Amino acid sequence: MTNQEKLQHFYESTINDVTNTSKQMLQEYETALTTLFEEHKEEVLRKADLEIKTETEKIKRHNNKELSMEQIRMKRAISKKHSELKDKLFVEVKDLLENYMTTPDYRTLLIQQIKEAVAFAREEPIIIYIDPSDSDSRIKLESAAGAKLTISQYSFMGGTRAVIPSKNVLIDNSFESKLQEAKQNFSFDGGTSHE
Repeated sequence: MTNQEKLQHFYESTINDVTNTSKQMLQEYETALTTLFEEHKEEVLRKADLEIKTETEKIKRHNNKELSMEQIRMKRAISKKHSELKDKLFVEVKDLLENYMTTPDYRTLLIQQIKEAVAFAREEPIIIYIDPSDSDSRIKLESAAGAKLTISQYSFMGGTRAVIPSKNVLIDNSFESKLQEAKQNFSFDGGTSHE
C-alpha cells in the first residue's frame, strides 16, 4: 500500500471513528437531555398540581366563608322580620283583647275565673284582684260571683289575679301574663303545610 492509500485509509478510519464516537456521544447527550426533560416536566406538573390543589382549597375556604357570612346575614334578616311580625301580631292581639273586654263574654269570663279561684281556695282566705279598668263592674261581679273583690293598684290588662296567703299561692289569670307567656312561647313554624 502506498503512502497515499495509507493516508486515505487512516483518514477514512479516523473519520469513521470520530463519526461513530460523535454519534454515540450525541445519542448519550440526547438520552440525558430527554431524561432531564422528563424529570423537569414531572417536577413542573407536580408543582402545578400542588398549586392547583392549594388554590382550589383556598377558593373552597373563601366560598365557605362567604356562604357562612351570607347565611348569617339571612338568618339575621329572617330573625328581624320574625321579630317585626311577632310584635305586629301581638299588637293586634292586644287590640283584640281590649275589644273583647267590652263584651258581655268578658264579664262572664271574669265571673268564671273568680268562682274557680274561690273553689280552689277551699275556705282559705283569698284576695281576688281585678284590673283597675274593671272597677266600674266591681259590684256586679261581686254579686254574680259571690266573692269580695279588690281593685289592683296597677293594671294587668284585664282578667283576674288571686292570692291565697296561707298557701303562698298566686293564681294569675291576667291577660298581661297570658299575653307574655304566649309571646315567649310563640314561634313561626314555617309557611304552607305539606300534606
